[in-house]
Amino acid sequence: MRSHIPPTAEPGVKRLGMVSSTAITPQQYLASLPEDRRKVIAGVRKLLLDNLPEGIEENMNFGMLSYEIPFSTYPDTYNKQPLMFAALAAQKHYFSLYLNSIYGFDNVRDRFEAELLATGKKLDIGKVCIRFKTLADLPLDVVGRAVSVITVKDFIANYEALRPERK
Repeated sequence: MRSHIPPTAEPGVKRLGMVSSTAITPQQYLASLPEDRRKVIAGVRKLLLDNLPEGIEENMNFGMLSYEIPFSTYPDTYNKQPLMFAALAAQKHYFSLYLNSIYGFDNVRDRFEAELLATGKKLDIGKVCIRFKTLADLPLDVVGRAVSVITVKDFIANYEALRPERK
């Protein structure tokens, strides 16, 4: 694994310590991780694979495990990449779980956040990213429910509604 700084980064601008893998397959990604980190990623990966809706494919994209809507289902994306439903990565000092699937679904996100609060676990959460340090830190049942309630059809409709008008 290597630290990834985009080629467009301005000199003197401090970047976050994001780690990006050069693995081509999920199996290579898992094999590249130290045993303790592989166990955490494998646990969350299993949770995702067990709960993701039909039509989501696991790939490597953006240097991490990516759970995507394939081009065969939806080819017209703004960045010429498959629509990312969720993603998972081992960073230098923590793990990142990206739940793009709940972005734009206020009722799902509100329920997700309420269930998270009810667990009493303290998580570092951004708009779609949950940062955690151990598998025990992540409320697996809450995450499983969150990724299972959005269908591919609904995710695509939401993407199209949020996407700016094209010229």
